[in-house]
Amino acid sequence: MKFFVDTADVDAIRELNDLGFCDGVTTNPSLIAKSGRDILEVTKEICDLVDGPVSAEVVALDSDTMIAEGRKLAKIADNVVIKLPLTLDGLKACKVLSGEGHKINVTLCFSANQALLAAKAGATYISPFIGRLDDINIDGLDLIEDIRTIYDNYGYETEILAASIRTVNHISDCAKIGADVITAPANVIKAMANHVLTDKGLAGFVKDIKAAGIKIL
Repeated sequence: MKFFVDTADVDAIRELNDLGFCDGVTTNPSLIAKSGRDILEVTKEICDLVDGPVSAEVVALDSDTMIAEGRKLAKIADNVVIKLPLTLDGLKACKVLSGEGHKINVTLCFSANQALLAAKAGATYISPFIGRLDDINIDGLDLIEDIRTIYDNYGYETEILAASIRTVNHISDCAKIGADVITAPANVIKAMANHVLTDKGLAGFVKDIKAAGIKIL
């Protein structure tokens, strides 16, 4: 499974990239707005920092402007993935831009039907939002499983990019289902290393080592 970091925080991306936990990055206008920086400038800096795909989202709602914005974003760097909303206009733009050879991340997916349309439109990635479905008492993981089944049934190459990840359990559950990628905030990815029994065991080791006066260096 690939790990994408869902942020526009360059320092957070750099930290996870150095640890080997950053296979790519997803951004959106809301995340970049929080940084207070220019969208093109931030996207270029992130693309220079990581080798993997960097999703950069259009801000238009009509297909013609989405296509124009997508082409401009694609010129930033070779690893830019154009991020489009799952609307009919977004799917039209996906068809055109993917036909030109651009990689596309279709976002804001909340149903298996939407995911099927995105695959037929040539999406490189489909981004189903787990947490937002959980918020309205629908199990977001069921959607990941449904999409996995449909894509496997017909051999679609579109990768399932599980988004709106809220917990470490979301990540392990997506891995068990067979999602190709997860995108999560840096703090959630780092929290995967945490376990109360690890902390307890380490505290015991430290106590024993101090009592025995053991040193290596």
